[in-house]
Amino acid sequence: MSVIRSAAKVGGFTSISRILGFIRDQLVAFSLGTGGVAEAFFVAQRFPNLFRTLFAEGAFNSAFVPLFARKVEGEGEDAAYAFAHEVFSALLAWMLLFTVLAMAAMPWLIYVIAPGFSGSPQKVALATALTQICFPYLLFMSLTALQGGVLNSLNRFTAAAAAPILLNVVMILSNAVVWAIGSGNSPLTGYIFAFGVTVSGLAQYALLAVACRRAGMGLLPAWPRLTPDVRLVVRRSVPGIVSGGIMQINLVIGTMIATGLDRAVAYLYYADRLYQLPLGVIGVAIGVVLLPTLSRKLRAGDHAGALEAKNRAIEFSLFLTLPAAAALMVIGIPILHTVFEHGAFKAADTYAVAPAVAAYAAGLPAYSLTKVFQPAFYAREDTRTPMNFAIVSVVVNVVLSLGLSLVMGHVGIALASTVAAWVNAGQLYFRLRSLGHFQFDDSARWRIPLMLLTTAIMAAALFDVYLVLHDNFLPETHFAHALWSLTVLVAVGLISYFGASQLTGAWTFSELKAALKRT
Repeated sequence: MSVIRSAAKVGGFTSISRILGFIRDQLVAFSLGTGGVAEAFFVAQRFPNLFRTLFAEGAFNSAFVPLFARKVEGEGEDAAYAFAHEVFSALLAWMLLFTVLAMAAMPWLIYVIAPGFSGSPQKVALATALTQICFPYLLFMSLTALQGGVLNSLNRFTAAAAAPILLNVVMILSNAVVWAIGSGNSPLTGYIFAFGVTVSGLAQYALLAVACRRAGMGLLPAWPRLTPDVRLVVRRSVPGIVSGGIMQINLVIGTMIATGLDRAVAYLYYADRLYQLPLGVIGVAIGVVLLPTLSRKLRAGDHAGALEAKNRAIEFSLFLTLPAAAALMVIGIPILHTVFEHGAFKAADTYAVAPAVAAYAAGLPAYSLTKVFQPAFYAREDTRTPMNFAIVSVVVNVVLSLGLSLVMGHVGIALASTVAAWVNAGQLYFRLRSLGHFQFDDSARWRIPLMLLTTAIMAAALFDVYLVLHDNFLPETHFAHALWSLTVLVAVGLISYFGASQLTGAWTFSELKAALKRT
């Protein structure tokens, strides 16, 4: 199965999840807006999400998947299952211990993750309680990530891609509970949402447990043992903890700094959620599919095939992330006004969040490129190089966030994250090229400039139409006017981009169809 076809399948489920997540965030914005309860809840879910990415997704994507794929290819599925079972048991024991200790220490840890809350004892108390409730989500999602790595290595991408949908379904139901009891913008709503986060983690774990059992890889806990294979995973996971979770690390750093600015945590959360939609649909999907694909090709000695896979992954990810980034920059206000500006989320919030959306959006291509470049190291079982580059990126982010936040507020924090993303992507690219592991082929060198041209054409078309429809996005206009106007803008964006792509030859419809069908 081709990388593009597999990524399209993963991206399809991810797009459903992101759309439902969009609805979830719209409902959260309606109930909580950008006030103190919203900020406490956003901090509470950010902390376990950080460790989920570090301990689970980043570490196991970089260390576990290549080793598991090697077991499958070299020793058969029985040996691979024994290996997965050992790692599962060790991970469960470690995450149970870590979760209990973190929850017990949360009254003190909260001053580290939200230093700006220290002047408000009520906000500190609420953030502490909500984080403790959310934290078991980390345990369930760590095990879910391992199960997803097993399934992805077996070319079973569907269940792992569909699992995040459950998070959004549970959170939408949590909003329904809030509406039913009328708790509104109150701490009770924050508690309901926090319990929803943990319940969603349990649901996702259960779904993948069933999928693994059907694949003949059912994982049940046993007494943990530090076998040589487990030690190898741990040793290789340490660099992956940093490099694989670089985006979450930078977001948490931004959140920590933002706690000292009024409403900045909420502003950055909504901006992050908006730009995560296109990133998750294609950037993450490419990364999930590319790592096991590259691992298998390199084990087979097919270096030409690995290079081909990376080039096509870059083309396909840029084909979708470039226009998405441009669209978020040009029509961020219409999107925010139509989607979020209801209930407790006001017009002033829209105009505060929109510049942060534009700043984040400028980093979309960088994040998608990183998702292509990092697996090229991981597939060769090199997790240290991406870690070193990630550390540089974090330092850049911290320095710029502290400096830019003084003059640009929360927008400076978003911009710092974007600059750090480009620094990380650039380091990965130049190192791969210097090692002879990557170069752009003729197709990529020809298509990328054309994609930039078609993106510029689309952006110009969107800007012109937005000027005509501008009055339909003012605070006093009816929702129906904003909705049909945003629909027109989306249609103009799609038609102008795909039409220009067809005319310039960046991607023709026949080529897209062939890429999706290729096996």
